[in-house]
Amino acid sequence: MTLSSTPQIIYPESDGQPLADNTIQFRLIVTIQGGLDAFYKDNPNVFVAGDLFWYPVEGEPWVRIAPDVMVAMGRPKGDRRSYKQWVEGNIAPQVVFEIASKSNSLTELEGTKRLFYERYGVEEYYLFDPDRGTLKGWLRSADVLNPIPTMPGWVSPCLGIRFELKDKELHLYRPDGESFATYLEMVARTERAELAKERERLAKERTQAEQAQAEQAQAQAEQAQRDAIPKLLAMGLSVEQIAQVLSLPVEVVRDVAQS
Repeated sequence: MTLSSTPQIIYPESDGQPLADNTIQFRLIVTIQGGLDAFYKDNPNVFVAGDLFWYPVEGEPWVRIAPDVMVAMGRPKGDRRSYKQWVEGNIAPQVVFEIASKSNSLTELEGTKRLFYERYGVEEYYLFDPDRGTLKGWLRSADVLNPIPTMPGWVSPCLGIRFELKDKELHLYRPDGESFATYLEMVARTERAELAKERERLAKERTQAEQAQAEQAQAQAEQAQRDAIPKLLAMGLSVEQIAQVLSLPVEVVRDVAQS
């Protein structure tokens, strides 16, 4: 048996660096990644990841980057140790997000990383700096990622989500107008929705009970009228007179009288 002398290429899964430098950066990364994952939960062919190594070139493990958040449309959901583009139908992530921290320089984020994303096929690149409260974006035209002139109110062509800045804080909105939320905000929304659902259930049950009581009362009243007919007949009242006294159709009184 002939053994291959070609060494196996190793594609590292981690660079030993933390996911985030601070709680603000971490919260934003998780909120964006989770919000996009929730938005595409019913689409099996949209892959969303956070801080995952992307290798665009087979055989060159040194060519890599780990966007804070990336979206690859046309790729199935599921866990991955890294995103090897040649294994993923040669589909590059279309949209990437970076959240600036003190360990990032603008030269790195707007220069090195932007050029990497430009070279390897990213369609949209968004950069938010929570310390400065600044939001920037780049959109591909041919082979170039061009700056987006105005980001507040911008709607991503790929994702359909809207970007807003309020008091220098980033807010993202789905096409239905619902905002991306932190984990705690999502829990609160779920609790409010469950409470509203429970109130609706109780109101429905109360309405049904009131309707049943009304129907029962009506049935009892009708039965009492029917029970009174023989007594009134015994008193000598005619069918027509009884119908008038009890506000019943003559046919009903006659049927009871003949039964």
